[in-house]
Amino acid sequence: MKIYLMSLGAGLLVGVIYALINVRSPAPPVVALVGLLGILVGEQIPPLVKSLLAKEPAALSWLQEQVGPHMFGHLPQGTAKAAADTTADTAKGT
Repeated sequence: MKIYLMSLGAGLLVGVIYALINVRSPAPPVVALVGLLGILVGEQIPPLVKSLLAKEPAALSWLQEQVGPHMFGHLPQGTAKAAADTTADTAKGT
């Protein structure tokens, strides 16, 4: 239940911000995409700050292991069998 109330609060906050900058909801596509980018980047700040406050060394791999998959998703990995099937289908002309 707590997560739903937090989500509602975040939505209300965004609604107020939209009203203050005179953007109608739903936002125009470019405005909405820039806002989503801000959300994704903003989600990466608390873990970074926590690690800095804990005096842990900032690892470069953090960008690859934490930020990359979260912001860009896990890309599908092909298999050798799928590649072979595709090659065989192409050779058959299907």
